[in-house]
Amino acid sequence: MNKLEEQVRIFYSQIWDQQNYLEMANVLHSNFVFRGSLGQEKHGHEGFKEYALSVHSGLSEYKCTVEELVIQDQKVFAKMTFSGFHSAPFMGYAATNQQVSWAGAALFTFEDDKVACLWVLGDVINLQRQLEESR
Repeated sequence: MNKLEEQVRIFYSQIWDQQNYLEMANVLHSNFVFRGSLGQEKHGHEGFKEYALSVHSGLSEYKCTVEELVIQDQKVFAKMTFSGFHSAPFMGYAATNQQVSWAGAALFTFEDDKVACLWVLGDVINLQRQLEESR
């Protein structure tokens, strides 16, 4: 496993799945820029942590499953599945107490072996459909 793949896997397994935000210093560049599926752009470690906490507050047991990684130069493309238990208000929907999952893709750009920029696109329409159907 090369360094970039390792960093992406740590990003998902530790920072997202385990909410181990101390790992951000080892994985994310100090000038990190994040643009998520929910249309928010966040800057720096604290900005990203705010975003992650908002997702975790609505979706307990949140998990990112990496399906495929493509590495080229200083970029990594990830195809994944996101899932969680909708246990609190999220995206304007009251808790449905149902499991939800949706597909996503992310483009990581690295600088000095750390993630400098991350652009994530998720199938938000499918997620909204699940939240609607569970009401």
